[in-house]
Formats: sequence, C-alpha cells, structure tokens
Amino acid sequence: MDHQPKFFENLSGTGKAIGVLTSGGDAQGMNAAVRAVVRMGIYVKAKVYFVYEGYQGMVDGGDNIVEVSWESVSSILQVGGTVIGSARCKSFRTREGRLQAACNLVQRGITNLCVIGGDGSLTGANLFREEWSGLLEELAKKGKIDQEAVKKYAYLNIVGMVGSIDNDFCGTDMTIGTDSALHRIIEVVDAIMTTAQSHQRTFVLEVMGRHCGYLALVSALACGADWVFIPEYPPEEGWEDLMCVKLSENRARKKRLNIIIVAEGAIDCHNKPITSEKVKDLVVQRLGFDTRVTILGHVQRGGTPSAFDRILASRMGVEAVLALLEGTPATPACVVSLSGNQSVRLPLMECVQMTQQVQKAMDEGRFIEAVRLRGRSFENNLNTYKLLSQKKPDAELPKSNFNVAVLNVGAPAAGMNAAVRAAVRVGITEGHKMFAVIDGFEGFAKGKIKEITWGDVGGWTGQGGSILGTKRTLPAKYLEKIADQMRTNNINALMVIGGFEAYLGLLELSAAREKYDEFCVPMVMVPATVSNNVPGSDFSIGADTALNTITDTCDRIKQSASGTKRRVFIIETMGGYCGYLANMGALAAGADAAYIFEEQFDIRELQANVEHLTEKMKTSIQRGLVLRNENCNENYTTDFIYQLYSEEGKGVFDCRKNVLGHMQQGGAPSPFDRNFGTKISAKAMQWISKKLVETYRKGRVFANTDDSVCLLGMRRRTLLFQPVAELKNETDFVHRIPKEQWWLKLRPLMKILAKYKTSYDVSDSGQLEHVAMHSPKEAETGTI
Repeated sequence: MDHQPKFFENLSGTGKAIGVLTSGGDAQGMNAAVRAVVRMGIYVKAKVYFVYEGYQGMVDGGDNIVEVSWESVSSILQVGGTVIGSARCKSFRTREGRLQAACNLVQRGITNLCVIGGDGSLTGANLFREEWSGLLEELAKKGKIDQEAVKKYAYLNIVGMVGSIDNDFCGTDMTIGTDSALHRIIEVVDAIMTTAQSHQRTFVLEVMGRHCGYLALVSALACGADWVFIPEYPPEEGWEDLMCVKLSENRARKKRLNIIIVAEGAIDCHNKPITSEKVKDLVVQRLGFDTRVTILGHVQRGGTPSAFDRILASRMGVEAVLALLEGTPATPACVVSLSGNQSVRLPLMECVQMTQQVQKAMDEGRFIEAVRLRGRSFENNLNTYKLLSQKKPDAELPKSNFNVAVLNVGAPAAGMNAAVRAAVRVGITEGHKMFAVIDGFEGFAKGKIKEITWGDVGGWTGQGGSILGTKRTLPAKYLEKIADQMRTNNINALMVIGGFEAYLGLLELSAAREKYDEFCVPMVMVPATVSNNVPGSDFSIGADTALNTITDTCDRIKQSASGTKRRVFIIETMGGYCGYLANMGALAAGADAAYIFEEQFDIRELQANVEHLTEKMKTSIQRGLVLRNENCNENYTTDFIYQLYSEEGKGVFDCRKNVLGHMQQGGAPSPFDRNFGTKISAKAMQWISKKLVETYRKGRVFANTDDSVCLLGMRRRTLLFQPVAELKNETDFVHRIPKEQWWLKLRPLMKILAKYKTSYDVSDSGQLEHVAMHSPKEAETGTI
C-alpha cells in the first residue's frame, strides 16, 4: 500500500440519526442494503430509523418512523423485495407533504437520509434537501418547531442507492436487483428451451424494461437468443423480412427452436411499439411456425436475491453510511454506485440528468446517442450481441488463412462453454478456421483436435461444465507431441480457457519456445475457475455460479438452524488456498465467521468466535453459520473446528458440519458467468486476430516476445491483456494464489455486519467523482 490508509474509526456517528427508506418499485437486494445501513449505522454509534412505506410513511409519521436495533434486520438478507415496504406517494410531491415530512424527521432528530430507489425517488430526495432550510423556517413560523431546532438541524444529508431491476440509471454499472432479475429470466429461458426443443417451437419472451433494454439485451446474450428488441436500438426498416429469414435459416440448420426476446418498451425506428403479440403474429403468418408468447411480468421482481446483489447491496449500504458521516452542508446529494468492482460516489443530480438525457435522445430518435449515454457496459453488450447472433454468409466472410485452436484446461467451471462459443463465433467472423481441442493439453498431445463450426456451438451458453472436456495435466511432459500436433494441423494461435493450470501451461509453453518454433504463436488465456485464484484478474468465469451455489445452500442451512434453535453450522467451501468463495460466501449468506488461508488465525481467535456465538445465543438470533475454506489451515481442519465448537459450546449450542464439495463446480452457469465468459472471450479472440496480423512475416506467423503470450483479466474497472511472464512476480506459486487480492479489503465488511469490532480501510472511498461521458472508442477497449 503506497497511500496512508484512512480508517473509519475516527468517523463517529454519535449524536447523528439516520433514516432509511425504500421507494418506488421494489428490487431484490433492497433488504441487504437496509441491513447494511442499519448495522453500519449502529456500529458507528448513530441512531437508525426505519421509514416504513417509503415517502408516504415519512409524510404520515407516527408508527411509520421507528428506531431499530441490530436484531431488527436479522434474517432479511435472503428475502426478496423490501421488508420496510415501498409506496408511490402523491402527497410528497406537494410542498405541504414535504413540510409534514420535515416536521416528522425533525421531531426525531433525523438529518441523514438513505434513500434506496429509482431515479424518481432520488430526484424527490434531492428536492427535499434543497428545500430543507425553507421548510424548517416555515415550521418555526407555524410554531411546530422552535428556533433551537432550526439551528440544530440546519441541513439535511442525502445519500442514494439505486434499487431497480431495469439497470436504467446512468453512472452505475449495476443497480441493486438487476442481477437477480436476470437470474429469474434465465431460469425461465432454460426451462422453456427444453419444451421448445421437444415441439420445434418458437418462443417470444417479453421481459421488463419500459425505457431500458438492459434485461432484454443481457438475457439475449446469455441464452443466445435469435433476435432481441430493445428501446435503445430499434431494428432498421424491413426488419420483419430479415428476422423471418434468420429464423428459417436457423431451422434449416437443424435448430429445433427459436427464442425471441422483447423488452416491454421495444419500439421501431418510427417510435411505434413492437409488442410480443405483434412479433408472434408475424412469425405465424409469414413462416407458419408453432409460436408461443410468454410474458414474464412480476416474476422478474420476485424471489431471493442473487449472491452478486447481496454483496453489492451490502457494500453500497456500508459506503452510504460512510458518505452520510462525512457529509457537510456543502456536500451535494450523492449516489453510491459500482464501477467495475470499485464502489464510487457520484453527484446524484448528474446521474439523474444523464439518465433523463437517454430518454430524451430516444424520444428524438437519436438512438446511437442513447446507446452511448447508457454507458460502456451497455454498448459493449450490444456490440457483442451483434457480433455473435448473426452469421454472415460464407461469401461475405473474410479469409484470413489462419487456424486457431481453443482448449479448456484445469477443473470444469460453469461458463466455460459460453466462452468457447464466443471464441469460435468471433474467430469465424474474423475469417479464421477454428479448431477445438478435446480434454486439454493431454488430448492435444493425443491428437484429439477437430475443426469446429458456427452451428456446432449453438445452445452452449446455458450448459454447465466443459463440453470440450478438460484435464488438469500440464503440457511440460507432452511438449514434443503438442508441437507435432500444432505443426500437423498448422495451428497459428492458441486460446486457453481455464484456471491456474492454464496459467502454468502458458508459462511452460512460452518457456519451450526456444526449443520449439511451433510455440512461437500468439497465445491468450481467459481465466475460468470456481476458485477465482488466477493472478491478473479480479474475476474468473465460474466463480459467480459457485458463489450462488454456496449462498443457496447456506440459506437452506440457516433455515434448518432457525427451526432447531441454538445450532451452529460449519460449512467447508472449495477454493484451494484461495479464500474468495469462503469470504464472499460468508458476506452473501450473512455468516458469523469465515476462516481463510490469507488471514492467519490461531486458537485465541477460534476461542473468541465461540464466545461471540455464545453471546449471540442469548439474543433472539439463535443460530450460527461459519464458513471454512478447505485449505485455510492444515491443523485446524473442519473436523477440528467442529469438535472444538461442539465442546466449547456445550449446553449453549450444538454443532453440525457440512462439506459442500463438487456441487460448487456444477450447475447451469449464472447470468454473470455466461455474460462475462462471452464478452471476455470475444475480446480475447479479437486480440488474437490483431496479433496474427502483426506477427505474420514471410508467409508464416512468428511471435516470440513476452507480449504475445497474455492473460486477459478484469482489473478494477477495465479489461487488460497482461503478459504471463510479467504476472510471475505477482504469484505465490506454492499456494497457487495471487500475492495481492482485491476482495481482502471486503473482509472487515463481513465482520462488521456480524458484529465484530474491526478496522476498515476506507481510503478508496470518500472522493466524489463525476459522471464521465465516454467516447465511442472507449467502448471497444474499456470495461465489461
């Protein structure tokens, strides 16, 4: 760490009162945000109040504004919707209503508001803040409060968090609830695909998004839909013919089903609505296909929040309290949001204005502008979808005369198949001949290699595991045979999708370049492992799916523990020596402790955890959850910890243990893993094309520099190609983990939310940034 860490211990909430409300449409994860605000507020010794039923409760006052305790937010982390209620409120839109709301807040000394809602709710909060001093003066004139109160509560601080399943708010990559809504959509699409295949049907799915096509676009990308309609990117004139040609071509290629996704706000280029019924009628009339419409409706808002949304909301909630504590009369109202994996603070009205600009651009038919205003992430999704959904006729494809091989290495990870599909399709679009290697480096040595076409990878995005087959074997002992195969099949570039073994494999192949010219070709690695332990990338394909599996299991176990009372569960997670799954799983499941290798612990800490749980059993929350990474300590095994807890907790609580095992590697990939795998892999293949052109000399490809063997990883806010040779210094090869890991900074968060005293470095937060407009060029290079 170069900077002087800044810790929040010197930020005290003593004497401050925070009100938290949820407003507008509900979204999964709002409860996780409410829980984090309450617990962080109490942790810094502030008073925290629930405002029930959104702004309506603020206006009505009375029992709608209630001080809460630590235990008030127990067991809500895994509940969808919002437990404090949300309502549309007409009276708050009037000055009279806001006057009443101000009076109710001042009576309780609340001058800090945390508002969780959409842009309408946040705009309302900002207006309230601007009027605050005027409202207090008026209340004093009417004799409802005294001059003392006007001075004491002179200004109102507002921090917003965006809770909206549509992801329609500019300035944040993901709003709370978006990922969970995608989970609901993808669950339905996966289920519909099996019945559609049985009957050779076409399904038209209508998803939410009146003004924003994010859900439609990303779910189309995640399930490989044939066509998608979104408000920001209306189809060109004559789209009816184009769509019907595409659907019939797919049927001709032996594809037994078609999926069309329609956002509820979809329009054509004349701003006329395109409805799911209209699309269905068109397909039936023109093609005679058996077609059904499914409108997902409010299913998308429901259900339990995904692991991503719980972690996002917990991080935002803590950040919101810090922002309120640091607020001054001069601080503008801000929203806490996510950029890459960094939490940032942005001026609320800048974000709102930009969000309104998108709508204005769409109303005026400036659709290219609208897509750009939505941000880099949206633009990237759209470009990737366009690249992968439609195959150009062979005559239109360039001919590069390059052969590119794709292989999976290491343990299976959900999302690997989505990555292979993207690589193959982008490769074909760029004019290469694509080859699939079966069973990793071992299969490569045995000559298990075959050409793979556009149609071969259809329907792969939703498949778990690795269809190509994967092995942990490293190439070192097969170098000569692999070189032979590369020569025989004239392979000009390699794309390796895998975990730590893939990284070691590329290091071995690049070291062997001196001896074998065949390895002097561009090689790129895309990280895919549930352990998330690859240096050079903050995220790996497969880790999100594993995290959701852990979280779902922990939810069920917590329910079982609540039923029996006074029970502590010890759960062992995978990850090798990397504590990512244990730590993030603990944060998402609301665990009491997580033992990981990266943070050494001793018998005293184990003892302290037991005492902590003993105290907890005296409260109304009579259950405990402890996660342990499989390799966190060779002596303090899961059995040892289980026996220790059982002995020390005798008479107070009993213990059970659970080893989650390989279920963490299985299952259908989560929307995040499908999407991340697709986009990162497409980008890697474009890099290969560029390198092939750069290194083609005198009729052959010859690449022997370090920058021709790269790992493509997500770092903070951007996707970066990093030479594997340069990553050596960042790697702990003995324990197969990166030396520095970003998520360790979130470790204190879990402890705070579980009521442990701890230090939390807040150096990264606190600076108010501005909403950046990006140039079209950035969309090609930048973030996910």
